[in-house]
Amino acid sequence: QVQLVESGGGLVQAGESLRLSCAASEFMFSMGWYRQVPGKQRELAALMHRDGRTEYSDSVKGRFTISRDNAKNMVYLQMNSLKPEDTAVYYCWARGSRGSAWMGESWGQGTQVTVSS
Repeated sequence: QVQLVESGGGLVQAGESLRLSCAASEFMFSMGWYRQVPGKQRELAALMHRDGRTEYSDSVKGRFTISRDNAKNMVYLQMNSLKPEDTAVYYCWARGSRGSAWMGESWGQGTQVTVSS
């Protein structure tokens, strides 16, 4: 399992910004962020592959930006124009291989983001 450690969550007001960071114990081809609210399924926020391809959920497009520092095994999520509906626990996610061994998916412990109206 790849170890993932998130930081940067907190409480902000609507319209403000937050930046989440995630440090991985090793490089993974794909890294990103999912989010979950109580009683609902975990959903994709954004992810980025090593080659730079990105995927965003429609609900965050234009407001969130994902980036990576592959040399440091870091992934970031810049969240702007936050809305109360962005309130969730945000989980760092990674998927890839270690050499020829498929590692599957790994998850961080989650960081709470709360946006007040």
